[in-house]
Amino acid sequence: MTAPAPWWRSAVVYQVYPRSFADSDGDGVGDLRGLIGRLDHLERLGVDVLWLSPVYPSPQDDNGYDISDYRDVDPVFGTLADLDELIEAVHARGMRLMLDVVVNHTSDEHPWFAQSRASRESAKRDWYWWRPPRPGHVGGEPGAEPTDWHGFFSGPVWEWDEASGEYYLHLFSAKQPDLNWENPQVRAAVYEMLRWWVDRGVDGFRLDVINLISKAVRPDGSLPDGADSPALAGTGLADGSAHYTNGPRLEEFLGELHREVFAGRAKRGDVLVTVGEMPGVTLPLARSITDPATPELDMVFTFEHVSLDHGPGGKWDPRPLALPALKANLAAWQRGLGDGWNALYWNNHDQPRIVSRWGDDSPEHRVTSAKTLGTVLHLMRGTPFVYQGEELGLTNVSWSSIEDYRDVETLNHYREAVRAGADPADVLAAVSAMGRDNARTPMPWADAPHGGFTAGTPWLPANPAYPELNAAAAWADPGSVLHHYRRLIELRHTLPVVVDGDFDLLLPEHEQLMAYRRTLGTQVLTVVANMSSAPVSLAVAGLGIADAPVLLATHPPLPDESADVVLRPWESRVILSA
Repeated sequence: MTAPAPWWRSAVVYQVYPRSFADSDGDGVGDLRGLIGRLDHLERLGVDVLWLSPVYPSPQDDNGYDISDYRDVDPVFGTLADLDELIEAVHARGMRLMLDVVVNHTSDEHPWFAQSRASRESAKRDWYWWRPPRPGHVGGEPGAEPTDWHGFFSGPVWEWDEASGEYYLHLFSAKQPDLNWENPQVRAAVYEMLRWWVDRGVDGFRLDVINLISKAVRPDGSLPDGADSPALAGTGLADGSAHYTNGPRLEEFLGELHREVFAGRAKRGDVLVTVGEMPGVTLPLARSITDPATPELDMVFTFEHVSLDHGPGGKWDPRPLALPALKANLAAWQRGLGDGWNALYWNNHDQPRIVSRWGDDSPEHRVTSAKTLGTVLHLMRGTPFVYQGEELGLTNVSWSSIEDYRDVETLNHYREAVRAGADPADVLAAVSAMGRDNARTPMPWADAPHGGFTAGTPWLPANPAYPELNAAAAWADPGSVLHHYRRLIELRHTLPVVVDGDFDLLLPEHEQLMAYRRTLGTQVLTVVANMSSAPVSLAVAGLGIADAPVLLATHPPLPDESADVVLRPWESRVILSA
């Protein structure tokens, strides 16, 4: 007898960045009680899973992705009792809760690191990556770092600890030291912590940068230097990603994690969901990791598609998107995972707003381009992820000063680039286009001060478009982006072809049109979309969709359409035929 498909295959996930979602106490920071008060928004939208970004105690150097206690809630967000109430309230609405957890690194204020740092003889010294200075160099001086790797948040990945006379590794901020997964005690502690949360009622985890946990350590314990990169010219540092991304023991560790935390519960029918954030993951590796025959994780977040507009200088060197390249990449992942499963996304807390990035955020086309971008993503094979405000068609913000920004990655990049001689105006333009704070502005709930997010002063300024662009206005407008997203979610819940249908890309080289077909038995779903701000002709006869009913569209139909249909700017149609 074939086992039923896991529930998450037909689910839609909604990500909440709690700092920016809803503030209940007027301190300018979103919190759990504010989120509880807004759960009706998620229920009405129809989503199945609430993905909660970190709310653990944290110094907030990286907005909570630097965790100092895995088993509590930071007072800025509320209490553990509030989180228990949230879990109960989510379940009462027929939804599930997925926690975001970071186990590649901790905060430098976590007790584990405090003990590790205390002395070279500490029982937890080997819980982190401690190494002596480079031979022939004096610790703390430039060039003495054990490797020449450049960090994700700029600068070297090694921090000198004067008291113990060694460096510690931090791929991100110096306040985010990397855990040493080579140490079985570390892994056992992580697994025990995850089991504790499952016992508390959470339904799964999003695992932050989980493919960085295995480093290419040599037999003598050393780590190799990196490779030259044009993006790092003039920094004196190199790209070390080959030595810590998708490392040699990654699948061993993920298989062990599955067995230790999830396998026993699955046998009892308690099916949880695991999603791994994996920058630099390859398609063959993702296929292996998500293969249900050898369980490791259920889904992975690939970064390939959201890197297609990066220039030689990386994300801070953006280029116009070539639509054929995007189609080819998405199709490769649609077809290439085998029995594995896709995590479908445009937006999250680390990406700029998609309607500004690849759509058209002008008043004329913002709504239709947001709808069309949602359509082409949601009807693919995989589990769609909606980031807060995406369902409203929220846009980027273009602040005029670096002083307006709060994100550690953005601020460090700005300082490093300007110090290296870049024009501050050029750096700020790149930050405006690609910076993470674009996604982190407060959720606009109403035409009220700060968009109704807080009665106080928000930690980050609200998007200035909130008087027109807010949830209350969207619910009141039947033609809003929000109602379009609600209908897309309904299609996933009601049409098996959306969940299980085969995928075929159509018109792969067309520079304006995106079209694909999903097929399950005799049911055929075709999506056609004009991904541009200019009209485009579509020969519907050649696609086999003439006279087929339109399930969902961004525009009202035109009278007397011939075999050659002209799709208006950012027009998309979903067509069902049998």
